[in-house]
Formats: sequence, C-alpha cells, structure tokens
Amino acid sequence: MKESVGNPLHLKSLNHISLVCRSVEESMNFYQNVLGFVPIRRPGSFDFNGAWLFGHGIGIHLLQSENPENLPKKKEINPKDNHISFQCESMGAVEKKLKEMEIEHVRAMVEEGGIYVEQMFFHDPDGFMIEICNCDNLPVIPLAGEMVRSCSRVNLQVLQRQQIQQVVQQ
Repeated sequence: MKESVGNPLHLKSLNHISLVCRSVEESMNFYQNVLGFVPIRRPGSFDFNGAWLFGHGIGIHLLQSENPENLPKKKEINPKDNHISFQCESMGAVEKKLKEMEIEHVRAMVEEGGIYVEQMFFHDPDGFMIEICNCDNLPVIPLAGEMVRSCSRVNLQVLQRQQIQQVVQQ
C-alpha cells in the first residue's frame, strides 16, 4: 500500500451510499428509471428488507425503514442541503427528461473565473436530494502543493498542457 500523508486510511474510492427509505420498491423504481441504476445481488444472509443497485461507478444500498411513517418528508428543494451529484453529457436533455417525467426540479448556475457550471436539483421519493450538473467544466484546484485536477479526462489533458506551457514559459 502506498504511504500518503493526504490519505492516512489508504482509501481507493467511494463504494456506495446507503439510503433509508419508506418503500424499497418505490425507491428502486426511481433509481432505475430516472437515474439508470441496475439492481445487483445483495448478501442473502441479510435479515432485513433492502436492495442494492449499481451505476455510474457507485453503489446505492436501499434500506427499508422500520418506521416509514416517521421519516421526515422534504418538500422544498434546497441546493445547500445534503445531496449526491452526477455529471451528465447534456443539461438540456436532462431537463427535458425531468419535465417529461414531471419531476419537480430547481436550476442553478455557478460562475467561477468565466467558467459556468449548470446544476439541476430534485428529490428522490424520500426527499434525498439529487444534483445533475456539468461540473466537469470546473477544474479541481488544490489549495496548496499539487497540480490542478479536473473531473473530466478531456479537461484534465487541457489543464496539464496549460501547466506544462506555464512551466516552459518561466
């Protein structure tokens, strides 16, 4: 294992998120038909209702609430609330599909140094917020000591060329 001051637990990647839900079936339908996740096998030794899904490099583990009537229901879509974010190829296509599916959503725009990032926020059936964005437009810039990174391989290559050019010009 590679020693790293910035990675004391030697983490490799995000594996899954777990979500407690009112109805596993309703949540499965949402994550499959809206976000494109596919059901995968979960250990048969579990003695509680749930489902595992996988897509876009991450797992979602749905857990049936023991008291579904006690789960808080969020009505307002607040971009500053806890959420998971997915990058997309076309914000226009996402918005069109959300409208066709009659899923209430909120649009937002972030501008940083002339770079614009579009965002759309909406809730799953239990009020957990989902963000869809073109966040790969925005470079990931460490606060100190490392090279600029990007969420997109294409943007990363452009950024690396720019950094090399800056070093050569110095």
